[in-house]
Parts: sequence; C-alpha cells; structure tokens
Amino acid sequence: MTPRRFRGGRSVRGGLLAAAVTLAALPTVVAPEPAAAHGNGVGVRFATFNASLNRGTAGALRADLSTGGNAQARTIAEIVQRTRPDVLLINEFDFDPQAARLFQDNYLSVGQNGANPVGYPYRFIAPSNTGIASGLDLNNDGTVVTEPGAPGYGDDALGFGAFPGQYGMVVYSRYPIDNGRVRTFQNFRWRDMPGALLPDDPATAAPGDFYSRQELAVVRLSSKSHWDLPVRVGGRTVHFLVSHPTPPVFDAAEDRNGRRNFDEIRFWADYVRPGSGRYIYDDEGHRGGLRPGSEFVIAGDQNSDPFDGDSIAGAAQQLLDHRWINARFTPSSGGAAEASALQGGANTTHRTDPAQDTADFADVPGPGNLRADYVLPSRGLDVRGGGVFWPVAGDPLSRLTGTFPFPSSDHRLVWLDLRVRR
Repeated sequence: MTPRRFRGGRSVRGGLLAAAVTLAALPTVVAPEPAAAHGNGVGVRFATFNASLNRGTAGALRADLSTGGNAQARTIAEIVQRTRPDVLLINEFDFDPQAARLFQDNYLSVGQNGANPVGYPYRFIAPSNTGIASGLDLNNDGTVVTEPGAPGYGDDALGFGAFPGQYGMVVYSRYPIDNGRVRTFQNFRWRDMPGALLPDDPATAAPGDFYSRQELAVVRLSSKSHWDLPVRVGGRTVHFLVSHPTPPVFDAAEDRNGRRNFDEIRFWADYVRPGSGRYIYDDEGHRGGLRPGSEFVIAGDQNSDPFDGDSIAGAAQQLLDHRWINARFTPSSGGAAEASALQGGANTTHRTDPAQDTADFADVPGPGNLRADYVLPSRGLDVRGGGVFWPVAGDPLSRLTGTFPFPSSDHRLVWLDLRVRR
C-alpha cells in the first residue's frame, strides 16, 4: 500500500496448475476459469495487479516472504488464487529474484483460506530504474542526494525509490516465456522520443528546459522499465507488454511527472503502431517497434484515468483510442460502483463509470477512486470477458480488499479472458 500524494501536498490513502473453481461453492466475484480449448482457440486469462508488495528497505520483502506468515502476502496470494490468471503482471514488487521465487513457493503454491494453490512454472523479473542514483539534481532543489534512503534521494534517482529496485515488477506465467526474444527498455532516454513532453521551467522563456543538457543525457523515459515478453500460447506468440508509468503527481508547475507519465504511456502506443516505433531502441541496442501483425497484450498500472484524476488529458486515450488496440470491452465490478457511492467526495464529480474503477484512493481531499490499471489486447485477439476483483461489501471475499488501511493493496486485480488461435 504505497502512500500517494497529489498536487498541492494532498494525501491519498493506500492500492496454476489450477483445479477447477466451482462457482456454486464460492461468492459470485470469483471468475470461472478461462475455457481451456474450443475449436481452434485456447482460452487464456491475462491480468495485472499493483499488489503493493513493496517495502521501505532493501531486502525487507525477501525477509517477509521467507516464511508463509506474512498477512499481506497471504491476502495477495489468495486474490490471485481466487481469480486464477494464466499470465500475471505484479506491479510494486521490489526487484529481487529470490523474493519472486519465495512468493511462488511460500504463498501462491500454498492454498490460502480454502482457495486452491496456483503454480506458475515461468516467471520474469528484471532491474528497475527506481532508486538508482543519478548523481544529479533531478528535482532542481539545489541539492544532489546520492545516499539511498536519505531525504530527497528518491527525487534525484532515475525513478522514484528509496533504494534500487523498490516498486519494481514481476511476471508469472503458466505459459512459456521466450527468454531469448525478450526486450527490455530500461535504458531508453526520454529525450530520444521524438516530440517528447520534456518538462519546462516556467521561470524562463526557453521551452523544455527544466532539465539541463547534462541531465537529459542521463534521464530515462521509464520510471521502472518497459518489457516486451513473448509468451508462447498454443503454438502462437502473444507479446505481453508491461510497464508501470510514474504517478502524474509529486511535482510542481513544471509537471515533470505528469509529462513523463504521458510519454511512458505513449511508448507502447508507438511501439505497436507500424512505422511509429523506428526511434525505439532496447537495452541490447536493437531498434524498432513490434513487428506488424504481432499479437500483444498491454498491461500495467498506467496511473491514468481516462477522464478523472491528475494525469494529462488524453494520456490513457493514447491506448484506449488506438487503431491497433481492442479496448471495446472494459473490465468492471460491483464493488467499485458501491465504493464510489459510499465514499462520495471527489467521486461524485467523476466522469468515468465508477464500476470501471480499479484503485481506491482518498476522496476528501484526494482524487477519489480511479481507473488506473489496464489489460488491453491487440485488435485481432478475441475478448471473451473479464473483470475487476472488487467484491461488494456483502460478499465474504470483501475481506481481501477491505477499506483503508487495506489488507492487500489500494489497487485491484484486473483480468481479461482472451481466445488465442492455435
């Protein structure tokens, strides 16, 4: 549950080798398993979950997961076991390969409160820009902070974090990940994106000059990273395109985080549009975007609601209105609509359908609940359904999401069921 601040200093409260789920024995929020195979297609459930499995110091997550007794991790694992994704991105999981293994062994592989264990034979984790010292004064406060954990360190890091890898991410999969074709974009520099919305110092007449030339040579686009993970499903490849753009807040008039959020989202829009990703280079130096005709699923906490909150207008629409992305189906839940009505505050002025919210943020003061987390397939993939794990208060499983302080996360797991052609 990551504390969140919004502009003006306002505070926000913090978020498979599977046996079949019998719906009659479980509350209605539990989704049926995706259809195994029918006709020439394979049913696959893709999901994203900002699980708030981040910790305040390096190594703390590994320590928490070294036994099976951490209450938050058990709750997160039960949510995964109740929804049973085939391919799952977890945001806000500190970079630690051992912790990723421990979460599988001690939590996902152990049935929680009567839920069936879930096994993922494949997983991927890689470094994050969060908490990596830049050696520069990136917040322009006149002080360069290079000691991890020191006040102001995160604002001068390449991505906000108290230590390297905080707020990272990990992917778990029932299907093989083609590691030889994985592309990561951790080192891509922000200035190398044509037309980048580089932050501007409002005290000067020059445009886009918040960062010096020296700083622009160092500043990276990804606040964490962008990954292209080719997943093999039924003889076909689906590219799982995952990221976690920075919250569009924690800044001032220069709007450096809002602009970075916009361009982090834009990265995937360019990557999947034929001809638009020629400028992109990966961490191995290979250039270009996704090959035309490739099937893909974009997933992650984009930190951007289509109409509400603090992101730059149109940020989420870069994906939602994209010609090559199928965004017609929107996952939703009864619990999100109920929470919006009960909490009131900022929610009363929102334009996004509250049933589509995926994050429970503070309402007074604060942005209210938002649609921040997305699973978006390519145009040719067949969408069979989906949802948001947000039970209504009367559902016994509402104990897993709860109210602030949340037992799991201030975000909710979002899934989409797709049929992948053989």
